[in-house]
Amino acid sequence: MTNKIIPNIGNYKKLLTYQKAVIIYDITYYFCKNYLDSKDRTTDQMIQAARSGKQNIVEGCSAAPTSAKTEIKLISVAKASLKELLEDYEDYLRVRGFEQWQDGSVEKEAMRKFGRECYNSTLCMNKIQNSPPATIANMAIVLLNQEDYLLFKQLMRLEDDFKKNGGFSERMFQARKQ
Repeated sequence: MTNKIIPNIGNYKKLLTYQKAVIIYDITYYFCKNYLDSKDRTTDQMIQAARSGKQNIVEGCSAAPTSAKTEIKLISVAKASLKELLEDYEDYLRVRGFEQWQDGSVEKEAMRKFGRECYNSTLCMNKIQNSPPATIANMAIVLLNQEDYLLFKQLMRLEDDFKKNGGFSERMFQARKQ
């Protein structure tokens, strides 16, 4: 870690979880504006869940220098918001009679590979803009599952960092002690 009481950490834009959350937000905004009724409450809910996922990563990482607890809590909230969004995409497919891509399917495996390699929103948006809504929903589901895994790994890393280095209060006590 660092000897500083308030370390210069929290650059969320470098995080893969943030980069993927931006992609998920952009896809969700596009999907909702083009394929859902603007008067449907689900439209607002999906956009807000995608936004919440992204913004809670920002807020959590920004709080990191002085509160590991807040960072962990907000990354967990981001994860929960994106789980809610995942459920909305699954509902979209189910209630409209569209098939959700199954494990091992050509489409799902191709999207999983693309999702592992793509952290640029413009590139991802180029891929979806000529796709039908069921394909976009399936693509979003794959990305959301990848993001869920990445956020879980991030939370585990934050837990390990806290156990190893303590938090703001411990750094303040050590500095005062010295």
